[in-house]
Amino acid sequence: MSGRELQVLVVDDEALTADAHAELVRRVPGFAVAGVVYGGADALRHVRDRAPDLVLLDFNLPDLHGLDVCRALRGAGTRVDVIAVTSTRDLAAVRSAVSLGVVSYLLKPFAFASLRDKLERYADYRQRLHEDLAAGAQTEIDRAFAALRGFDPANLPGGLAAETLDRVAAAVRAAPQCSATEIAATCGVSRVTARRYLEHLADTNVVTRTPRHRGAGRPEIEYRWRDGR
Repeated sequence: MSGRELQVLVVDDEALTADAHAELVRRVPGFAVAGVVYGGADALRHVRDRAPDLVLLDFNLPDLHGLDVCRALRGAGTRVDVIAVTSTRDLAAVRSAVSLGVVSYLLKPFAFASLRDKLERYADYRQRLHEDLAAGAQTEIDRAFAALRGFDPANLPGGLAAETLDRVAAAVRAAPQCSATEIAATCGVSRVTARRYLEHLADTNVVTRTPRHRGAGRPEIEYRWRDGR
């Protein structure tokens, strides 16, 4: 990353939580707090007036839902990136957030290590994207986006796509536990396809898998996101 610190706007409706998140951001080298606000309208004004690099955006705000804030940002043509923060494990919201260009997703409450990992991946993504766009190589550009996810598309098994893997991973992370059937419905893919991606995540130690017994019949596999990933 370049010598300039990346500016982060922290948005949360609870002042104590917002201040705590801001303090965590300050602990990550290469990042600075551009401001702290407590509502969606204030977030939109701050982005318009000061153009931070990144918004750490709580989704449950008193005036606007975080998704509405994201829609307004995109509608205004702003280039600021967003990391969504929420305590709601709403898979539909995850799908909407991904479609609006949210670069990452954090579930409350989160540990400092989780936030640091997201910010470091974001900084890596910014640096790689700057370098790779200059180089103009598609493979290297793909690696820049992979930096956000922690997945290297060059190392995916045949038939797996990084974009779909990203969607499946986001859906698993937002759920307390899930099955291939549930992930298939959330991500709009077949159960067989969902299971292939889930098994890859399990094989690479990103998720855990355990049998889920529900009465008679063949047990279903349950997947859970590993803490700290």
